[in-house]
Amino acid sequence: MLSIIIPALNEEKYLPFLLKSIKKQKFSDYEIIVADGGSQDKTVQIARLFGCKITKGGLPAVGRNKGEKIAKGKLLLFLDADTLLPSSNFLQKAVAEFQARGLGIATSWIEPLSTKRKEKFLYSFFYNLPITLMERVLPHGSHLILVRREIHRKIGGFDPEIRLAEDHFYVREGAKWGKFGILRSVKIFTWPRRFYEDGWVKTYAKYVLGELHLIFLGAIKSDIFKYKFNHYSQFHSKHYQEIVCQCMNYLK
Repeated sequence: MLSIIIPALNEEKYLPFLLKSIKKQKFSDYEIIVADGGSQDKTVQIARLFGCKITKGGLPAVGRNKGEKIAKGKLLLFLDADTLLPSSNFLQKAVAEFQARGLGIATSWIEPLSTKRKEKFLYSFFYNLPITLMERVLPHGSHLILVRREIHRKIGGFDPEIRLAEDHFYVREGAKWGKFGILRSVKIFTWPRRFYEDGWVKTYAKYVLGELHLIFLGAIKSDIFKYKFNHYSQFHSKHYQEIVCQCMNYLK
């Protein structure tokens, strides 16, 4: 069984699209666990409506770990609440490639839910290309992490003390116990809300500095970058309806 674990906090406007895209999958041997960090909106009600298991969460690392505690699957798939599986055979392809390559932990490329070529280029050039070039020497993982449960337990799960880039740190620890790879058969789609909200230059600069901190100083356990889990949950810019329309096209 595949256990899909989603940490969430006030995600009523984004989570439904992800859950709908999961329910459309041809792959059926899965369960969905939503680790709620104390939502004040309809996040929990929506998760229940889609038949998800609910557990108490916290910051993403805490939520993912608590989700694993009640999971039944030998494979764990950690997804962000603002992502979308763009095709009905996404899970089927991802699991098949993962098994065929003998991977222990994996991630995928990311594409923004956007019709703008410039934004797609920025994601490809500044994230997908670098993580591909560094795949064998410096693993990265964000938005989607597929991992064997025994590896998750060997490394003690996600470190709850890490304030930023806990997913990248987790993947690097996991790669010490199993083969890491970037899945080539699938690509996860995500809402680019953090870039719209904080600006492209500022957001990218923050993650570059975070990467340097991770490499030279270790895991980021201070609040130097002022990270807030639900900072983007109330994103309602002019782009919202445009992206909703795009999501609906994928879910037809």
